[in-house]
Amino acid sequence: MLDVTKPKSIAPFDTGRLDQVMDEAGIDVLVATSKHNVQYLLGGHRSFFFDNMDAIGIGRYLPVFVYPKGAPQKAAYFGHGMETYQTQLKPFWVSEVNTKSGGSVDVMQKAADYVRGLNPKRVGVELAFIPADSAATLRKAIPDAELRDALFTLERLRVRKTPGELEKLRLASELVIDSMLAVIQSHGAGATKAELTEALRREETSRGLVFDYCLIAAGSSHNRAPSDQRWEKGDPLSIDSGGNYHGYIGDLARMAIVGEPDTEQEDLLAEIEATQQAAFKPIRAGVNGIEIYAAAEPILKKSKHHNHYEFLAHGMGLVSHEAPRLTNSGPVPYDAYDAQRPLEAGMVISVETTLLHPRRGFIKLEDTVAVTPTGHEIYGNRARGWNRAGGAA
Repeated sequence: MLDVTKPKSIAPFDTGRLDQVMDEAGIDVLVATSKHNVQYLLGGHRSFFFDNMDAIGIGRYLPVFVYPKGAPQKAAYFGHGMETYQTQLKPFWVSEVNTKSGGSVDVMQKAADYVRGLNPKRVGVELAFIPADSAATLRKAIPDAELRDALFTLERLRVRKTPGELEKLRLASELVIDSMLAVIQSHGAGATKAELTEALRREETSRGLVFDYCLIAAGSSHNRAPSDQRWEKGDPLSIDSGGNYHGYIGDLARMAIVGEPDTEQEDLLAEIEATQQAAFKPIRAGVNGIEIYAAAEPILKKSKHHNHYEFLAHGMGLVSHEAPRLTNSGPVPYDAYDAQRPLEAGMVISVETTLLHPRRGFIKLEDTVAVTPTGHEIYGNRARGWNRAGGAA
């Protein structure tokens, strides 16, 4: 039996947009099971108990959000018993809520029973985010319905960020930069990459971010894993970190050095900065996504280091490398769906230029850029040059 809680407000997303993308995908009922999409569809909810780890006992936590096309009043949420505390404090907008499950099978059974009552022909699921036991449970409950992958559908729903989402991305970016500068200014020669990474984790956490990762390279090495390698005088230090604010990711890269950069180092970073600035220029609503690459390409081609450069532009939001999809040749395999389509206001793009110099090491800048109706806004737009180390290890 479902616990019925009357919705306290309208859906926190554009239901018309979701109906449209579901119709385009031929989906009657959506079953979302990823933390990020459930968060989006519920208007910010994440289980405090399972925020960092899903495993419990002999199974795992699984949130399940059900949405029938054209009927937001029939949307439902199925979750873990621990989430009852949160629903008591802040009821969800959906009318059907059940937080009495303990694992991935019983929660999906409850959700599947509800879906069966909607009599769908085609059900959209997140194939990359539904456990095998949950998928089997759903299939058994609705044997005559076709399961379709809804990852792309949900990605298109989230592609245009709201003002509230943009503000979270801006804050995340600014706080990541603040954290990087605090680490650089409090460390110097002799600090290890592992020590610098741990210091960055503490700085980001103290500012209200959830620390996701730090890719860090020092000296002439291109290896970006934390290690006992020491940052020494004259060595470049590349810090590329993702920290998220209420689920929204700030992903930026900046450079540092112990002492003063030499002329060659200054020139190399200036070339990367010129590439970034060129790539920013075409970013505005109405311009095809491929123009970002077209703007950066001339600078990279004429560089004597062109064989050692990597340029990438990708979408950002609740997920790194979400829509817009601007290339099919990046490190994450997907098609270039948005390359020949116009950018839209509210899209957010990470722009990154990397030089893997054979002698001078790993040199990189990465920025988060929001598309506006008339141009763009760069979040965390500072500390773009060589940031000097400020202290002893």
